[in-house]
Amino acid sequence: MFDVICSFLALIVLSPVLLVTAILVRIKLGTPVIFKQKRPGLHEKIFTLYKFRTMTDQKDEQGNLLSDEVRLTKFGKMLRSTSLDELPELWNILKGNMSIVGPRPLLERYIPLYTAEQRKRHQVRPGLTGLAQVNGRNELNWKQKFQLDTEYTIRITFISDIKIILQTIGHVFTGKGISSTTSATMEEFTGNPKN
Repeated sequence: MFDVICSFLALIVLSPVLLVTAILVRIKLGTPVIFKQKRPGLHEKIFTLYKFRTMTDQKDEQGNLLSDEVRLTKFGKMLRSTSLDELPELWNILKGNMSIVGPRPLLERYIPLYTAEQRKRHQVRPGLTGLAQVNGRNELNWKQKFQLDTEYTIRITFISDIKIILQTIGHVFTGKGISSTTSATMEEFTGNPKN
């Protein structure tokens, strides 16, 4: 109920911001304005995630998309650094696919690569923000992110969610942890190292 009420109110209050951002994305990056991608949610049920587009569709001579570094424009970086690209996910929260707080929804193809412990992240709804996002975000490696995700599923409380929301607001204004130190976006998860 908290997620539904907050996302509904946020969509109303932020509707001018959503509209202006959509217009700017259309002008600077073209169509589609909204980026859609299948992601696993609660109990690994697949849903469609909505975000504002931040990259171009530039391709090489063979028709393959160029690297994220090339396709991520200055405007796209600004959307990411301010987290404006994430605002359409409020619709996912309103629909019940996501929560305000929870592990970030990752790519569907990662599911077979998880350990049993890492798959516990799907015991709760994925979130707009989460414990990993306020403790380093893209500056963390995958092992650290998954540890924080599973820790959240074990220690989830209403008070801890409120703390994470307040910390997230602070991080949005400082831009802390937006970028990885080795990639323009987020490194690909290729599985866990073998012992």
